[in-house]
Amino acid sequence: MSLQKFVGKQVNLEISGKTPIRGTLVDLGSDILVIHNGIQFLYIPLIHLQIMKLEPRLDTDTTVPTEMPFENQTESISYRKILMNAKGIFTELYITGNQSIHGYITSIMNDFFVFFSPVFHTVLVSLNHLKYLIPYTSNVTPYSLDPERFPVKPSSMTLSRTFDQQLKKLEGQFVVLDLGENPHKIGLLKNVENRTLELIMANGETVYTHMEHVKTVHIP
Repeated sequence: MSLQKFVGKQVNLEISGKTPIRGTLVDLGSDILVIHNGIQFLYIPLIHLQIMKLEPRLDTDTTVPTEMPFENQTESISYRKILMNAKGIFTELYITGNQSIHGYITSIMNDFFVFFSPVFHTVLVSLNHLKYLIPYTSNVTPYSLDPERFPVKPSSMTLSRTFDQQLKKLEGQFVVLDLGENPHKIGLLKNVENRTLELIMANGETVYTHMEHVKTVHIP
């Protein structure tokens, strides 16, 4: 892959929906790359890479930890392997808008995964819309909560293999799409058909949205 020549170098990245990211490209897989920004490791699915270029201003004091967040990475990394390694580890996700969510990955299905957050509780996240993932060290917990107060909770929701099947199961329930960033994506999920969601909003108005534009779903 032509991007391999950037490994070990400082780069500037532009990814979907996010301001530029600057750091050292420390690893590269078939569908994911790893940037160290001087503080944290960012795991970024390649599908969201819009622009990558060398950083012309080299910082001689920039160092990258030799120990990566996930062990047993002797083989080439991949998006799904990273998600599997991140299960049960306190993690920050950036998905949409200006908001990150913090918590734990609990389940990984065919095209979505389940994330447990102290703020949003169980969140279904489309694999196509995760912009980056940041794993934290083992001694860090969300909002400095005691682990006893915030254990990793597997979802009590019965899970389907695919995102569309899962949303079909939520028909008749009040849902919040995309963390509520758009008021037109909060309401009663009346119907899911042909990968199109029918939502009834607070004022009774009906809106429709295609599943390709649904990044997350949670039930408040």
